[in-house]
Amino acid sequence: MQKLRRSFYDRDTIIVARELLGKLLVHVDQGVKRIGKIVEVEAYLGPHDLAAHSSRGLTERTKIMFGPPGHAYVYFIYGMYHCMNVVTEREGHASAVLLRALEPVENLDDRTSGPGLLCRAMHVDRRLNGHDLIGDDFFIAAAPKAEPFTIIKRPRIGVDYARHWAKRHLRFYIRDNPFISRP
Repeated sequence: MQKLRRSFYDRDTIIVARELLGKLLVHVDQGVKRIGKIVEVEAYLGPHDLAAHSSRGLTERTKIMFGPPGHAYVYFIYGMYHCMNVVTEREGHASAVLLRALEPVENLDDRTSGPGLLCRAMHVDRRLNGHDLIGDDFFIAAAPKAEPFTIIKRPRIGVDYARHWAKRHLRFYIRDNPFISRP
């Protein structure tokens, strides 16, 4: 399994988002290797993107987004769900890609169709906030056998407050994949 290099993440966020589709999220936790294929993502383009957490500036919560690319930005929402983003572009840019859905590959018995559900199934929580995705126990890798697919783009989910940014087509998913989340 070939881990993605830091240079993969240090590029335009939309390109990274689209190219994360079909890659494998791997988390080794207490000797159990959990693997899911990334099938749906959303791009958040930095402080000028009103839907991005970084639009509120540098805070204790968002400091990971302002850090170097290739790190996990994990946060807690609604008092019940963790969500995971992958930090992209140069340090200080504060952009990231939200992982929205996974197709189970190995040791995933719970639902993975939604950002909170995939984190629960993968045992991802705030302890992994800031984790370097180049590490050995939590990383993203290229699939051993890449299969062709068509990418669909749609507006992001749940960001109506972001005015014109809510309508931007920054949600990407693999067409006809049964594991994508439902708006």
